[in-house]
Amino acid sequence: MALLIVLITCFVIILATSQPCQTPDDFVAATSPGHIMIGGLIAIHEKMLSSEDYPRLPEIQKCVGFEISNFIQILAMIHSIEMINNSTLLSGVKLGYEIYDTCTEVTVAMAAALRFLSKFNCSRETVEFKCDYASYTPRVKAVIGAGYSEISMAVSRILNLQLMPQVSYESTAEILSDKIRFPSFLRTVPSDFYQTKAMAHLIQKSGWNWIGIITTDDDYGRLALSTFAIQTLANNVCIAFKEVLPAFLSDNTIEIRINQTLEKIIAEAHVNVVVVFLRQFHVFSLFSKAIERNVNKVWIASDNWSTATKITTIPNIKRIGKVIGFTFRTGNVSSFQSFLRNLHMFPSDRNKPLNEYAMLLSACAYVKDSDLSQCIFNHSQGTLAYKDVDRNFSLRNDFLWDYTEPGLVHSIQLAVFALGYALRDLCQARDCQNPNAFQPWELLDALKNVTFTDGGKSFHFDAHGDMNTGYDVVLWKEINGHMTITKMAQYDLKHDVFIVTDQETKNEFRNLKQIPSKCSKECSPGQMKKTTRSQHICCYECVNCPENHYSNHTDMDHCLLCNNETHWAPAKSTTCFEKEVEYLNWNDSLAILLLALSLLGIMFVLAIGIIFTRNLNTPVVKSCGGLMVCYVILLCHFLNFASTGFFIGEPQDFTCKTRQTLFGVSFTLCISCILTKSLKILLAFSFDPKLQNFLKCLYKPIPIIFTCTGIQVVICTLWLIFAGPAVEENVSLPRVIILECEEGSILAFGTMLGYIAILAFVCFIFAFKGRKLPENYNEAKFITFGMLIYFIAWITFIPVYATTFGKYLPAAEIIVILISNYGILCCTFFPKCYVILCKQDTNTKSAFLKTIYSYSSHSADSLAMSHVSLDSTNSNITMTNPSSGGKPAAWQKSKDLRAQAFAHIGKENATRAPKTWPRKRISSI
Repeated sequence: MALLIVLITCFVIILATSQPCQTPDDFVAATSPGHIMIGGLIAIHEKMLSSEDYPRLPEIQKCVGFEISNFIQILAMIHSIEMINNSTLLSGVKLGYEIYDTCTEVTVAMAAALRFLSKFNCSRETVEFKCDYASYTPRVKAVIGAGYSEISMAVSRILNLQLMPQVSYESTAEILSDKIRFPSFLRTVPSDFYQTKAMAHLIQKSGWNWIGIITTDDDYGRLALSTFAIQTLANNVCIAFKEVLPAFLSDNTIEIRINQTLEKIIAEAHVNVVVVFLRQFHVFSLFSKAIERNVNKVWIASDNWSTATKITTIPNIKRIGKVIGFTFRTGNVSSFQSFLRNLHMFPSDRNKPLNEYAMLLSACAYVKDSDLSQCIFNHSQGTLAYKDVDRNFSLRNDFLWDYTEPGLVHSIQLAVFALGYALRDLCQARDCQNPNAFQPWELLDALKNVTFTDGGKSFHFDAHGDMNTGYDVVLWKEINGHMTITKMAQYDLKHDVFIVTDQETKNEFRNLKQIPSKCSKECSPGQMKKTTRSQHICCYECVNCPENHYSNHTDMDHCLLCNNETHWAPAKSTTCFEKEVEYLNWNDSLAILLLALSLLGIMFVLAIGIIFTRNLNTPVVKSCGGLMVCYVILLCHFLNFASTGFFIGEPQDFTCKTRQTLFGVSFTLCISCILTKSLKILLAFSFDPKLQNFLKCLYKPIPIIFTCTGIQVVICTLWLIFAGPAVEENVSLPRVIILECEEGSILAFGTMLGYIAILAFVCFIFAFKGRKLPENYNEAKFITFGMLIYFIAWITFIPVYATTFGKYLPAAEIIVILISNYGILCCTFFPKCYVILCKQDTNTKSAFLKTIYSYSSHSADSLAMSHVSLDSTNSNITMTNPSSGGKPAAWQKSKDLRAQAFAHIGKENATRAPKTWPRKRISSI
């Protein structure tokens, strides 16, 4: 900015004094007259000599360091203009040119720009100051160049004053796409935004994340570094070091900085990839010293030097390692090759670079082609006087072509062709042989909208003034002892992809992945990166993925979470495994055991049913309430045993609803029948008149059974309707899915079991009161034991059910059902089966009556004594009934019972003897 202010100040002084600017003879490099003049800015020499005068005078110094590659750029521009002049594109209109050597110095380029802006056909060559340059006619209509972005930026700011179109063939700085700051700047190459994006993509694709970068200390280098840093961050690539070299050879510290840069590269042992945004003379010096120090890396070349023959011909260049570069996409430049072969026929009277080249070539006549470029450069370091030489290039006719960069030549051709086609559109309605036919700003407008074809491809400038032609990716390969630049792929700017056409190129890309350039060791699948305290995200430790997490690629930032509902993963897993669906299967050993016990219980039920059917008229069977009651109880036991089958196998909605309902209703029916039996026993052998009257009112067998069972049916029906059991996948376990029946409503489930428990408790109370019945008729005692077993089993089940988890939870309920069912079945029927099968002598009416007589005598005596004791305690003698001889009525009743029992025993075959018993006792027996 300070330089710009100084230049503008000088510009104002020139305007104020209106003194002509006397141009030195060597300032204009090449010129040719024409109707429309095109300016050119090309750095033919690498540096300008420093002034030795003191104080320093404001004068342009001599330029030294003749560069063959840059000299070829002038030839390419001249050739392209001659192609248009020799075509019918601009009929009757000739393009002229005025090319200046910038000497890689902004100051020299600014001086040339001032001359471009000077008024046309003015002998004094002054730049007029105007508020409106719309009708101003400058010396040239457009400018091609410069090659370096820093020079293009400075020149563009001056050319903006008259909106003179500037078309660059090599300046790639991203900032030049800003049309607010650089409205008249256009270029035939892509922006560095795409080049840095392509580089970052290549680095990421090759598996590198720890790299270095070397740039120049100028606008181009700093902007490239900034853009590249953004791109690498987006691709998870870290920059280990950033080295900045002086931009100009005239800087005396450049050698020191190159040595320091090499020291840094050597120190960073993990960095095997270095991105280089430098000019050719920087790379030449860097690589020359790198070869001496055996530095072997992967070098990623920018478009500045990726195809520079000067560098590929450095002795032992293969020792620096592998070079991968980006260059502008090339086109058909065969006509330029023919131009170079016939260069000795081209007039050189107004072409000083051509004369200088001839002079230097003459000085290096005996040097081999491989050393010719360096010889020319070395000889051009001094101040040589121009002289006429015999320009015989026949011995070196291919030398210039070897140093030609086809992509760069094609970009220069596109710049000239774009101007030619824009002039064609502009001159269709104008006489362009007249220098005042149009102004530069009109040509700029035509350029922005021009579309033309070259080699079958269409070209145009986008809204940012860029011509996004794309890039070729090149690889340096040694073939027959010579370093050759081979094309690897094309880079598609629009889709951000590398286009590879053959298998060999694919193998080259694959080989790049074998070269490590990482800060940390690669994390294998099953691990993730854990960033250390380093400022770089690429420096990390590898830690194993925790359970239920996985990583299936290398160097993953974090492990992926498995779907905990359906999948699981162990620690350090590379994939998720599908959870096994588990339930109490039919082939499970525990299930088989429980099924065997259930089947055994069913066999017991069937066997008991057969035994009772065959002994239908025996007292033992009759004492059980008759065959119908026994069948109902046995059916309930059968259903209870059968219900366990619904707890095994894959749960279905039907089985979930059936198993609890079937068990609840059948077990309730069983307990209801046993409850009626308990009442009946208590009623048959109760000698307390008050209790007898109460039991007579209570004892209604069928209503009791239907009522008790009906309540359970209602509970289960409401349960099924409003919150019935259903199949549920329990995914809380880490590795399995438990397919289970969710009970729907725990309250309803508890109510069902609680209701059964209430009935069982009532039954237990009634049975407990009848526990002292005759030994042969002691069913109440066994009912008591059965109810106790039921209570113990289900009280144990509650904590087990609450704490058991997994597929064996149904097995816990099956076990409780079997225990309670076996307990009631065994206590209810096994003693009677034992009597029927093993003690047949006690299974007769006489044996039963004898036992009853003994029990009744004992009960009556006890009752009588109880009454006597009660009467004496109260001191109230009760008058007895005359017919009973003063004895209590109960005692008299017992006496009659004993008498009839003895009569029955004496006449065992008398079938009607039981009719003398009271109806209640007969029905009981």
